[in-house]
Order: sequence, then C-alpha cells, then structure tokens
Amino acid sequence: MSATEGVFNWDQYDKVGKLGSTYTDQAREDMAAIYGATLSAINQYEVVTGSVISLTNKDVVVGVGYKSDGLIAASEFRDLPDLKPGDEVEVYIEETENAKGQLVLSRKKAKLVRAWEKIQHAIEYGEVLEGLVKRRTKGGLIVEIFDIETFLPGSQIDIRPVLDFDVFVGKTIDVVVIKINHTNDNVVVSHKALTEKKLEGQKLEIMSKLEKGQILEGYVKNITKFGAFIDLGGVDGLLHKLDMAWSRVNHPEELFTLGQKVRVVVIGFNEDKKRISLGMKQLQDHPWDALPETVQVGATIKGTITNIADYGLFIELMPGVEGFVYVLDISWSQYLRDINEHYAIGDTIETCILSLDRKNHKISLGIKQLTGDPWEQDAFLSTYAVGASHEGIVRNLTHFGAFIELEPGIEGLLHVSRLSGTKRVAHPADVLKLGEKVEVIVLGINRENRRLSLGLKQENPWDACEKIFQIGTVHKGTILKKTPGRGAIVELAHGIEGHVPQQHLIKVDGEEAAVGEELDFQVLKLAKADKKIILSHQIIFNPAVEAKTEGKVKTESKVKTEKVPRGFEAFADLKEKLEQNTQGEDKA
Repeated sequence: MSATEGVFNWDQYDKVGKLGSTYTDQAREDMAAIYGATLSAINQYEVVTGSVISLTNKDVVVGVGYKSDGLIAASEFRDLPDLKPGDEVEVYIEETENAKGQLVLSRKKAKLVRAWEKIQHAIEYGEVLEGLVKRRTKGGLIVEIFDIETFLPGSQIDIRPVLDFDVFVGKTIDVVVIKINHTNDNVVVSHKALTEKKLEGQKLEIMSKLEKGQILEGYVKNITKFGAFIDLGGVDGLLHKLDMAWSRVNHPEELFTLGQKVRVVVIGFNEDKKRISLGMKQLQDHPWDALPETVQVGATIKGTITNIADYGLFIELMPGVEGFVYVLDISWSQYLRDINEHYAIGDTIETCILSLDRKNHKISLGIKQLTGDPWEQDAFLSTYAVGASHEGIVRNLTHFGAFIELEPGIEGLLHVSRLSGTKRVAHPADVLKLGEKVEVIVLGINRENRRLSLGLKQENPWDACEKIFQIGTVHKGTILKKTPGRGAIVELAHGIEGHVPQQHLIKVDGEEAAVGEELDFQVLKLAKADKKIILSHQIIFNPAVEAKTEGKVKTESKVKTEKVPRGFEAFADLKEKLEQNTQGEDKA
C-alpha cells in the first residue's frame, strides 16, 4: 500500500458533493422538509402523550415524535407495574434540548399538572372527589387526591363534632374542594358540605310531612345550657329544658347524654326558618291533674327547695307541682337580707298554702304563717313585760336612737337619751354598731302600734355618785360645752357630767372659763332622781356667792314630774316605783 492509500481524499469529497452525494442544494432542502414533517411540534412546559420505546430496571425511553427520545427514571412508573413497549403515557416537557442536546421529560410532573387541572375543574363545577386520608395534623386531616395532599379541617369532617380524628386515617372519603390557594399550592376540602347537601333534601322531605302533635324518635345530637338538639334523621329539633319534664330542670345534662335515643313530640315548627320545637313532658299526664283535693288554702305541706331568688323561694311540692314563697312571707323579721344564709337548694321545709289557683297552676306559700304573728301570741305580754330583760341585735341606727330586734318580728326603740347613764350621746353610732348584740330592758309597751320602748341593761352609776360627789366637795372637771345664757357642761371623774350655771364660770381673774379648760368645781347640789349635779367654780375663791345662789339652786333641784309620752303609761308607773325605792334608801 502506498503512502497515500487509506487517506480520505477531501478534494474528491468536495467535487462529488458532500459525503459523495449527488443531490443539489434544492434537493437537500426538499428532503429536509420531508423529514421535518415526520416530527411532532412540542413546546417546553406542556403535557403531551408519548409512546414507550423501551424500558429497563432503571429507565424508560419514551418517544414523543420529536427528533430525539426522552429518558425517564423507572421509579416514576411504579403505579404501572404492567408497563410495556408501545404503551402510551402522558409526560411533561421540561426541556426540548438541554446542554447535551437531549430531550428532558417527566411523568411525575405530568401527573401533577393533570391533578391540578382536575382539582380546578372540581371547584368550578362542584364535583365530588375521592381521597385517601393519609394522616392527622393540627386541626384536621391530610387527604391525598390525585397525588396532591389537601387539608380537611376538623370542623368540615362531619356535621356532628368529631372527637377522634385517628379513626379516619387510612380510609377513603368523599370530599368537595372549597378553597384553593395558588400562592402556596394549598387545597382545602370538606366532607361536611356533602353531608349537609344530602341532609337538606331529607330535611325538606321531613318538613313537608311534619305535623303538630306528631310523635318522633331521634338521637341527642348536642346539649346546651338551655336545651338539647335532637337529630330526627336528617333534620334537627330543639328540645328546650322547660319542655323536658314537668319538674324543674337546672341543666339538660341532668337528663341526657350525647347519642341517647329519645322519644319526643312536635309542639311547633316554622317551615320558612326550618325550625322544629320538641317536647317530652307533653307525653306524660300533667301533674296538676293528680293534685289531691286535700291540698287547700291554709293546709300545711312539705316541699323541697328547687331554686332561690332574691325575691323568694321556689318549692317543689310533688314532681311537676311547684309553689312560691315570697320573701316577705319567709320571716316576720323585716331584716331578712340574704335568703341564702338561711336556706339552700335541696332543703326540705314545711310551708303553709296561702293561695291556690288550680286553673292557672299557681300556689303561693308562706313560712312565717306557721308560727303566727309574734305580737299576737298569748305569751307576748308576759315575755315582754315592763322590766323584763332581753338580748337583742342592733338592726338600725338613726339620729334619735337604735332599733333593737329581740326576735324575728319583734323590735323596740332604744332612745339616744338612754344610751348612757353618765353623759350625753350625740349619735347612737358613737356607742353601738350594726349587728352588735346588747342587753336591754323593756321600759314601755304599745301593742296596738307594735312599739316597744327599751333601755340599756347596766348598773346605775348614780348610786355611787351620792357618796363621791357630796355637797360641798371639790372635784377636778373639764369644760366640754358652753351654752350662752345657760352655762356649761363639765365632765367629772368616772364620766359623770355636771352643770355649771353661767355666773359660776367666772375665774379669779374675772374672765369666764373657756371650753377645754380644766378647773376645780364645788358641788352645790346633787339630784340623783334627775341624774343632775350642779357645780360652781367661782364659789371656791368667793364664798360670798353661796348665799346668793342657795335659793336658786334649790329651785333648780326640785324634782319635776316627767311628762310620759302617750302609750308609755307603764314606764311612768315603773319610774314612780323606782323613785319611791330611792327615797326609802335615802331615809335608811
């Protein structure tokens, strides 16, 4: 072989035409056009139908009629175990030609595109889709539809509240798409909407056949504080707690549980608003029809407290028969402020029937009537005789005195002038407190007007005054108050108050003593019966005034007959007896 043999002759190639072709340029163009017509026109990012050319354990070659075939991982065909050459599949054109000049296809993305198209179509036309519940998540379930994970909220699972989401995991469920968020590819679905739509038809059918008085069976669907909702098989009715039983029902949970089967009667319905009112007590005889004839006004009857209000007590006398005790009929005392302090729900008490209306089913009861009016009791006069001592409670304070309750319904007035035996009291609140217990003595009775006059039970300090404040003795005292033209009030030892005439207030310097000054005072006169001591400061340094004042003091010290208020004659008798005893003691 020569040196030139086996070497390609490029000059000869150019002379005879490229690759030895004898085609002209026009012929080559025509042939290229014929070849191009055999290829399919494809665009990037679209889904097309291709044919399986060949497949191995790792890859599947798919032809789409393009100048080259695409290679797809076999893992994308796991859902097609019987795949074979010649089968048609949908693929997604990712790239018509990558950096290596290859066609890039994806079956997974093709399925995803088609799934979104179906979901969009479903929400537009209200189509029902079947999904597989993959798992539970916060607030609901994840449902897979066309390989897309959608969210089923807990509130959209069923018309009834769902307490356990786990029972749905792994099961298929029919849903409708209610919302698509394209920003984050989030799809929200609902099963409840399908159920409601189905029940709506049933509800219309049931409502069309509904009649007042019709007896139905249903199940307790929901319980609230005011009643229970009953599922009648596609339509709900409300069983109000007032229609559950003839007796009082505090809360429906006392009688029902969720899912409980009940028998009810239709007592009303509204077709426009699709509301049904149900009752249970109407299926039973009215308890008032069984009320014995022995239950009459004035009879005594026992009952159980079912409710306590500010204005009285509700008493159940027998199942379904309830009476009422008005607050003013509970106690003779007018100071019954809080009923709960004395009674509790569930207490069994005895009452008196005050009024009875069988037609309107009303009974008025009383408690205080069982004991009778305390002012009308036979033992009243002996119990509250003048001079009798009792323990009472301070119920009210006024500027003129304190009202003391001795027993429920019996109270008396303790006048402000009787709150202290040694000094004047400006207001009862200075000595007494509301609710305080005090020992008192009955001073007067006015049964007709229901009034008692009371005094404090205490030792008489004036018994000791006679020995301490004898006439002529000198004592330290502080001027508490001055009254122009009349003199001053002076506080002495042991809280005793004495009176100093104005002319006896002159001091040694000729000035009149002022309020708050502490001076020496001489006793001019002591009147035990009138609880009065007459004093003088001037007489200590000017004895000459003694003769001038002696006559006047005697006049002032005369015992004046006390005017007894109308209705308090008994108190006047007692006062006269006390004065006679005092005079007897003085003579002794």
